[in-house]
Amino acid sequence: QVQLVESGGRLVQAGGSLRLSCAASGGTFSSFAMGWFRQAPGKEREFVSAIDVRGITTYYADSVKGRFTISRDNAKNTVYLQMNSLNTEDTAVYYCAARLWNIGTSRNDYNSWGQGTQVTVSS
Repeated sequence: QVQLVESGGRLVQAGGSLRLSCAASGGTFSSFAMGWFRQAPGKEREFVSAIDVRGITTYYADSVKGRFTISRDNAKNTVYLQMNSLNTEDTAVYYCAARLWNIGTSRNDYNSWGQGTQVTVSS
């Protein structure tokens, strides 16, 4: 399994931007499709975005499409989530996840998870 560490979460005002990072170690990063999920208080963990091993194919939840951008740098073993036009509904703990080879949009597709980073959007 690959180890994942997220960073970049913080308190931000509505309308602002954040970039989350997820650093991977312990595996061949370029063999893993990567995903971002989030979990708000009292809610289930939900899919946000995913990217394939080469960084060519990307998927987004409808709620973030046009505002968030996922990318990866295989030379740095890192996946990013650029979040723009944030609103209070984006407040959640954001998790990155890894899945060997095939991109997926379900949390059940992924078997390696980070500890999460808190994003709080104030109105």
